[in-house]
Amino acid sequence: MKFLKSHFALSRSQQNGIFVLVLLIIILQAVLIFDLFISDSEYEVPKDQQAQIESFQKELDSLNRSSKKLKKDTIYPFNPNFLTDFKGYQLGLNVEEIDRFLEYRSQGKWVNSAEKFQEVTGVSDILLAKISPSFRFPEWTKKETTASPNQKIVPAEVKITDLNIASAEDLKTVNGIGEVLSERIVKYRTSIGGFVDVVQLKDIYGLSPEVIERVEQKFQILTRPDVTIKNINSISSSELAEIPYFNAALAKEIISYRNLHEGISSFDELIKIKGFPSDKIDRIKLYLAIE
Repeated sequence: MKFLKSHFALSRSQQNGIFVLVLLIIILQAVLIFDLFISDSEYEVPKDQQAQIESFQKELDSLNRSSKKLKKDTIYPFNPNFLTDFKGYQLGLNVEEIDRFLEYRSQGKWVNSAEKFQEVTGVSDILLAKISPSFRFPEWTKKETTASPNQKIVPAEVKITDLNIASAEDLKTVNGIGEVLSERIVKYRTSIGGFVDVVQLKDIYGLSPEVIERVEQKFQILTRPDVTIKNINSISSSELAEIPYFNAALAKEIISYRNLHEGISSFDELIKIKGFPSDKIDRIKLYLAIE
């Protein structure tokens, strides 16, 4: 017992020190609680201001909805001769009206006015008045042309131009191609040494399938670049790196894979190689063969 007393007995000065410490702790906690209470009070919004804020927020929401509706309802200029199922649905045409138009176009016929469009589709006057201001008819639609169902539709007035010598200005005559896209096509054509096949237009960012189809109606590859299809099982790393769609790093990976597996038997094998552009195999086959 004496041992315990010797450890727990406190002098008068020690007791006073502990009391002062406990008192300081209590005071600090009280200050913190009071500070938090004051902070919450400072950020409390008065009722009159809260009503103004709610009113302002409602006005912002209304403007935001109006902006979205306006953007959704905007119809950009387009040539109705290239109307698709999806585009027709967006414009408000029903299935029968779209089918009538597509059937008319499948015969190689063209519409050259809003009135002709209504005659073919049977759309109402209200819908025509809404969408016709966005119609844009090229000069060659002023005279209707016809073609057999199995023949590719090309207007008689359109002169076929070599895609590999066409200028940016020539390309801008295609509906859907402006200054940026035309320059991008010419720049890409230069980087690959000329188009080997029109399928390479798929590599150009911003060109939709519909626009590519219109390009094919006015441009063809009449002069091909001097390209020799090389065997992937004998080509060197440096030669492979010079082919479009490849670089030095990827070429080394392919050669390493070829050496490790003692040859490549199919293009499907190449998909296993890290970084290989599997979505461009159809274009890669324009330059490489497996023998």
